[in-house]
Amino acid sequence: MRKQTRFRPAAWSAVLILAGLLLPRATAFSQDEKLDTAAIRKIRLEGLTRSHVMDIAFHLTDASGNRLTASPGFNRAANWARQQLTDWGLTGATLDPWGEFGKGWELQKSYLAMTAPYYKPLIAYPKAWCEGTNGPKSASVLLISATDSAGLEKYKGQLTGRILIPAIDEVYQQSFKPDATRYTDEQLDSMSKVEMKPVDTAELRRRRAAFNRGPMAFLNTLRAEALKEGAIAILSQSPRGHDGTLFVQGGGPYQATSPANFLDMVIPLEDYTTIQRLLKAGIPVTLDADVKTKFYTDDTKGYNVIAEIKGTDKKLKDEVVMLGGHLDSWHSATGATDNAAGCTVMMEVVRILKTLGIQPRRTIRIALWSGEEEGLLGSRGYVKKTFADPAVMQLLPAHATFDAYFNIDNGTGKVRGIYLQGNEACRSIFTQWLQPFHDLGATTVTISNTGGTDHLSFDAVGLPGFQFIQDEIEYSTRTHHTNMDSYEHLREDDLKQIATIVAAFVYNTAQRDEKLPRKQLPAPRPAGRGF
Repeated sequence: MRKQTRFRPAAWSAVLILAGLLLPRATAFSQDEKLDTAAIRKIRLEGLTRSHVMDIAFHLTDASGNRLTASPGFNRAANWARQQLTDWGLTGATLDPWGEFGKGWELQKSYLAMTAPYYKPLIAYPKAWCEGTNGPKSASVLLISATDSAGLEKYKGQLTGRILIPAIDEVYQQSFKPDATRYTDEQLDSMSKVEMKPVDTAELRRRRAAFNRGPMAFLNTLRAEALKEGAIAILSQSPRGHDGTLFVQGGGPYQATSPANFLDMVIPLEDYTTIQRLLKAGIPVTLDADVKTKFYTDDTKGYNVIAEIKGTDKKLKDEVVMLGGHLDSWHSATGATDNAAGCTVMMEVVRILKTLGIQPRRTIRIALWSGEEEGLLGSRGYVKKTFADPAVMQLLPAHATFDAYFNIDNGTGKVRGIYLQGNEACRSIFTQWLQPFHDLGATTVTISNTGGTDHLSFDAVGLPGFQFIQDEIEYSTRTHHTNMDSYEHLREDDLKQIATIVAAFVYNTAQRDEKLPRKQLPAPRPAGRGF
């Protein structure tokens, strides 16, 4: 970490001159919001010119390794973050248990190569929570052309000692779109004009059920047969990936009582279809495999990193403004854009506020979540034990003193605005808060709900939870859940911009006379119905 820089009173006049260059002067605010423009200038100056984002990101990625929940890499990152937050002067920095997670898992060795009809090394990553090969193995590959359980009958008795490859459609479609993109003005304008529509939860449940009855059910049956007959491994392809990019996630249950999952290895689409074409042509294929994995069961709880900047206002100090992102990642890379980027900027936010010596009226609490990739588990567990259980909606005392939660989890791209999550009453407030950052490209407020990450845990119990609009950059095409999600794909200027804007939003929320408006409390949602 670089040495922290603090403001000296004697230098304040020079600071204001420089900050004035950073903050648009022709900013007119509504009478509704009392914006502290001097504080926003300080935040801009610190966030844009004295940033620590890349130092923080280095420690969360390269120095920690992958951060699969409950893995050694996650623990390295969580303990580093806890200590760093303490060193910056936050109080109560701790690894806070949120409930039962399950087994930790670590990949300790992975080798896969084609040895016949010729030698070719293969890029391959086992899915998380899979067992290994129990030493080096050489095995012939069996093409599985079945698509359902009935079709597997003809392969019974043929799986022993084999590596299995389910048949897929061989047609490969080139993409003529760039990997990295930013929102256009037209797209942002369209987002700002969106009208809220009710979510068809019944349709979502139908789609989920259909998926579970289709490919997932077949794969589970194949795994069971492979285990029973003593196969070596199953190969999976990465449908969204090409050019060596693999989308790798979990290989099955990770609960403490669950058995190890049968070895399932993801390989590139190009290698997968090469093997398939050879087998279809009647040319035998042999692979060498050597995979070693390790499970951790000494502590099966899940932990979030929590720390605070205590509030100072006599009437408001017990009210809480939260910010956060999920610290866990998948295991084939170091989870730089998903979601070290979010944790980096949130840590940078509190560093900025502490460096400036800001005394917030309300308490500011940062949370770095675990278990997000397995279903928002860390934030759900925290919300359930702290505020309310969405299944019954019996509110705990802290529900009344909570103000708002702000989340970052859409990669390295800069903030272009904010999703209201259906909370129309916040539109005017956030529109005013974005005005000082129009020159940085942040202009848009949309009523839309964006899903899939930790703000939903707060929204599920009627607490204001928000996610920012971010440029996609390479998120969906190259980095999200892939072996390419490394430090190199982080954009420093974008991370500086995100941290600066989020710091202002957190500061504004902490300083308001009133808490942010809330939506109507949701009805209880019994377990299994989701968000």
